[in-house]
Amino acid sequence: MDSILIKDTTREERERIVAESIGNVNGSCDGCMAGLAEMYQDYIDGKKEIREINMEFRASYESGMEAPERESCGFMG
Repeated sequence: MDSILIKDTTREERERIVAESIGNVNGSCDGCMAGLAEMYQDYIDGKKEIREINMEFRASYESGMEAPERESCGFMG
């Protein structure tokens, strides 16, 4: 696969891209990975590119803007 853009992939390919990128979401983590997988649902659904999602996440992290609470990971939004 040469491109991960929505226009160049099917939903199934996007699901595989996310799954391969973040690894085992059912692993030993205390809930962090499931939240990470949900973060990319708009990409899987063809609504936002991965780049957009990552930029939004970084912007909220760096600015301290309200973000989802993730108590199990020690992150309080």
